[in-house]
Amino acid sequence: MSPYVPILGVLFFSALLLGVMILASLFIGPKRYNKTKYMPYECGIDPTPKPRGGGRFPVKYYLTAMMFLVFDIEIAFLYPWAVAFDQLSIFVVLAMIVFVLLLCIAYFYEYRRGGMEWD
Repeated sequence: MSPYVPILGVLFFSALLLGVMILASLFIGPKRYNKTKYMPYECGIDPTPKPRGGGRFPVKYYLTAMMFLVFDIEIAFLYPWAVAFDQLSIFVVLAMIVFVLLLCIAYFYEYRRGGMEWD
């Protein structure tokens, strides 16, 4: 149990600090409520009205999200691998090459769907 005491202490301290900050913002923060404050913000212009059915997002949004996820997963796995590269066996190196090739397939799909074209 003793190795977990510092971790529990940090969790308790961060939860306490979070509660103090939320309470402080409620009491100290300005309270100027108006219609403009609660309107959605879209790059400094008035938001466009939505169609009756709620509207559909263009596929471009999903392709951008997919590209972000692929890049994020790639960084999350490549960074620790690169740090310990000199201590790894040939099997791990080959496994990472296969992983990068699979990511290249995702990037190629993204490229073919037009996700890398910024109009």
